[in-house]
This record gives sequence, C-alpha cells and structure tokens, in this order.
Amino acid sequence: MKKFALIIFLLLTALSLSGCSAGSKMKDGFYTAKMSDYSHGWKEYLCIMVKDGTIVYAEFNAKDASGYIKAWDNAYMRNMAPVSGTYPNEYTRNYVAQLLESQTPDTIDTISGATSSGDNFKKLSEAVIIQAKKGDSNVIIVE
Repeated sequence: MKKFALIIFLLLTALSLSGCSAGSKMKDGFYTAKMSDYSHGWKEYLCIMVKDGTIVYAEFNAKDASGYIKAWDNAYMRNMAPVSGTYPNEYTRNYVAQLLESQTPDTIDTISGATSSGDNFKKLSEAVIIQAKKGDSNVIIVE
C-alpha cells in the first residue's frame, strides 16, 4: 500500500511539474526580430515559424536601406568568400540549420568569417524565442 501511495504521489508531482513548464512552450505563429542599426549598410533580421511548439522554419538575412537582400548580392559574395572563407548565402543557411536542429540559440556555433553575424543571430534568436513563448507577434528591435 505504501508503494502504491508513493507511485501516486510521484505521478501527481510529475504532472504538476510538467504543467509548470507549459508556460515556457513556444506558441504557434510567426515571430520576427531585427537589429536596431545598420552594420556596413545592412540590417540583419530573423523570422521564425513555430508549429506545435517547435521552430519549423526560419529565415536569417540582412537588408540594405532599399530592401535588397544581402544573400542575393553576388558581388558581395565574390568579395567576401576569398577573404572570409564564407559568404552570406552560406552562413545564413548554416545558422538557421543549427537553430532548427537545436531549437535554442545556446548551442549555435559561430562561423569563422561571419562572427559578427553569428553574434547577431544569437541575439535575434533569443529575442524571437522570447516573443514566441509570449505569443507576441510584434516585430522586436534588438540592440
């Protein structure tokens, strides 16, 4: 009888604890964060889509003042790749893949040659995940 009571107690405790973490689950929807300032003419942003509490889609990139996407700039790529060993269309996809796999910015490895963007990606990821947990779809500006 004591074992039965202990099992019931443990089950109830486990259920109550799982209920406590439910508030930290991401809510379904689209969430966007963007940097507050331009860096070298580009402003980075991250948009995620959450479905069933999981990030299922993400877009990380940068736009110039006219709205042109950095990863589409072939001249930028030709200049950056030989010097840095990477380029926007490559590192943006890499950072997104890491986030989709880990579901947390804590495990994102920055890429040599794209460290500044990697640091911004982590900041943006943290911001959109906070928004997703709140269910707040307003665009958040990150310093």
